[in-house]
Amino acid sequence: MPITFVPMTPADTEDIVSFLISNSFPFHVHATPQAANIRTKIENGRFWNDDTQGYWIVMDEHRIGMVALEDLQEEDSPLFDLRLDEAQRGKGVGLEVLRSLCDMVFKTMPNTLRFEGQTREDNIAMRKTFLRAGFLKEAHYRMGWPTNDGGHVASIAYSILRQDWVTGDVTRFDWEDLAI
Repeated sequence: MPITFVPMTPADTEDIVSFLISNSFPFHVHATPQAANIRTKIENGRFWNDDTQGYWIVMDEHRIGMVALEDLQEEDSPLFDLRLDEAQRGKGVGLEVLRSLCDMVFKTMPNTLRFEGQTREDNIAMRKTFLRAGFLKEAHYRMGWPTNDGGHVASIAYSILRQDWVTGDVTRFDWEDLAI
């Protein structure tokens, strides 16, 4: 099942709105995005500007989700925001999407040294997907992610290094490298 990424353009505005309001994203800050808010973000360049580019995720000629690459001005360390269609979740497709996304980033962005994503501590499926795709946990931001009910949970950051993508190894580090 080859995964491809099709860049979004302003012509995709209504499709983006439709996709986002027809799915729920329980592990995102806004679990049920509203059309007016989405349109405002789009008008402000949310999915196509100097620092961000959105893509449709396509499998078997069907859009199965969307991803936004962010911090593109940094060149060496972009981030991503991934959203799969509800019908695609729980089928293992996330791993193939993430591997294909790494391939696209490292093949088309030669200055990229590392590629990062974040999720909530309670998004166990995504955390396992990161690990299966060769990412390593790099940060645990306690109470760093606001929830829809006004609370907070930890935000967990994962990244993959270009060298690890090339070799298939994971460069580890010592979490407790400093003692007092």
